[in-house]
Amino acid sequence: MMRKLTEILTDLKRRHCVPGMNDFPEKDVAISKNIDVNLKIVQDLFGNSEDVILRPFAFQQTKTRGALVAIDGLISSERVALDILKPMMYGSIQESPSRPRTMQEVQKAYMIAGEVKEGKTFGDLAEGCLSGDVALFVDGIASILIINTKGYPKRSIEDPQTESVLRGPREGFIENKRTNTALLRRKIKNPNLMAESVIIGKKTNTEITIMYLRNMVSDTLLKEVRTRLSAIHTDDILDSGYIEQCIVDGYSPFFTTIANSEKPDAVAAKILEGRVAIIVDGSPTVLIVPTFFVENFHTTEDYYIAPIFASALRLVRLLAFLISVTVLPFYVALGTYHQELIPTELLITMAVAEGNTPFPAVVEAFIMIIVFEILKEAGVRLPRPAGQAVSMVGAIIIGETAVSAGIIGAPMVISVAMTAVSAFAVPSLANASTLMRLFLLALAGFLGGFGMTLGILCIFFHLSSLSSFGIPYLYPLSPFQPADLRESILRRPPRLFLFRTFGISKCSPRNQRPSQIGGTQK
Repeated sequence: MMRKLTEILTDLKRRHCVPGMNDFPEKDVAISKNIDVNLKIVQDLFGNSEDVILRPFAFQQTKTRGALVAIDGLISSERVALDILKPMMYGSIQESPSRPRTMQEVQKAYMIAGEVKEGKTFGDLAEGCLSGDVALFVDGIASILIINTKGYPKRSIEDPQTESVLRGPREGFIENKRTNTALLRRKIKNPNLMAESVIIGKKTNTEITIMYLRNMVSDTLLKEVRTRLSAIHTDDILDSGYIEQCIVDGYSPFFTTIANSEKPDAVAAKILEGRVAIIVDGSPTVLIVPTFFVENFHTTEDYYIAPIFASALRLVRLLAFLISVTVLPFYVALGTYHQELIPTELLITMAVAEGNTPFPAVVEAFIMIIVFEILKEAGVRLPRPAGQAVSMVGAIIIGETAVSAGIIGAPMVISVAMTAVSAFAVPSLANASTLMRLFLLALAGFLGGFGMTLGILCIFFHLSSLSSFGIPYLYPLSPFQPADLRESILRRPPRLFLFRTFGISKCSPRNQRPSQIGGTQK
């Protein structure tokens, strides 16, 4: 039944991402030799928008008419003036008194700019100009030059707020795609690091770039990524979250089978394992495929500190996740159906605290969860100083007042606070923890311990049915791989990293030669 529901939801998702009509009929129109005809089509194409620059000029030697087309705010005006207009209007690089007959002659004689390519249609012009390039028309030539003059404002590289570390690199991705690819190039100085781009979005024309190591990535994985991206037909792509929802395996209400990160070192580490990174222009979050459930408890900082401390922190994160999901339902189940399992002293304390409250335990739990989620949302959306005040003061006042008024019992407040705080120890599973907590809470409130056990089994079976780009999401527990399972829970010293993750990389599984272990040379 779950499989059938997944197929129905996947079909609905694909129907939602349907192909749209071309945004402009001039897309496939070829460039004319007549510059006046070309400029008229450009005006029709952009609708006389005020930020569209049409700059006619004449070559100094030949008096040939030319024109530049660009979008104000996306280009560097200084580069346009010095690298394009000045050589053509005040003297060429090479003496060329004759009229240019091809764009290759124009490029050879006049172009100082480094990145130049030729276009044949107005679709090429629109794509280039809207990306921050300048289109050059020359009268009598049925093509254009698209010159890289990008100069739009961008955010500086900063420490990402969502993945703070005490030790390790402090740089994070920004909204500029080329900056993000350069950050990865700095981490992986290898000619096998490949970058492929594709345009997705009928209206937004968003550039998507995939990066991988060609000598390590699996051919099957790479083909699957390309196939899923090419199957996306939608009008708008504004963030990597759009791509994630269109290429995810099936449907899961709790878990995402695609990892994401704002840290170049984290993405570089995954690429070195043979995975694929998906970069969306305009988004600081990079997608990584495939991924596994156990990796939610890993951080890049684990590999920058001593193994024993990293292993202890992984166990703490795992414990925090279990607490955030199970403690509150377990408390409700014990207090409602299984009082005989509670020690007498604790039972008396709970009875005194809950004796005067008007609601059943399960209702109290739902009320407190809803109040906490409202406070959390208010704290996130408000400006930072006001948000912190609302979150802290609101939680203290509301919790203390509710207990004093006898609406909520003190043990219930403690249980809700414990589960809520524990969820933040594993940020990538924070939303999933909330949903699973509500799911188990409902079952525990109606069926007690039996319902809670049934819910945990359902979640585990659901985890077992998920895959990430064809690889089981519950790996290395299913299929069972003892060596990788040990590494997933405990962090071994780097000198003992002999094998890469099973089933991802196509190259030799050996990560380093035995002669390198412990510095011993043989």
